[in-house]
Amino acid sequence: QVQLVESGGGLVQPGGSLTLSCAASGFAFDTSFMRWYRQYPGKERRLIAAIPSSGRNPNYEDSVKGRFTISRDNVKNTLSLQMNNLKVEDTATYYCSVQLGLSQHWGQGTQVTVSS
Repeated sequence: QVQLVESGGGLVQPGGSLTLSCAASGFAFDTSFMRWYRQYPGKERRLIAAIPSSGRNPNYEDSVKGRFTISRDNVKNTLSLQMNNLKVEDTATYYCSVQLGLSQHWGQGTQVTVSS
């Protein structure tokens, strides 16, 4: 079955960096459009970055543009999110996701906390 397992979250000071990873299995990762979302407590998940199967021309939500970089390794079936210059408002739970047909699949999420 489809599995998405995020890792790499943690506590970081403002201005710091983290790299999130998402290990994918159970579907054709190399031909799938992949996305990163984040969710604040009590709020809906919000798309922040997306990358096509080729890895070219990813898209970003304005608040993370220039600070976050989405990438993928189609050999290792891994999606990554490099997060630089982190801000307190980046504190959230981060999820990777894939849409397969009518079903959207999610990982369990990884918590990122930015605090001094």
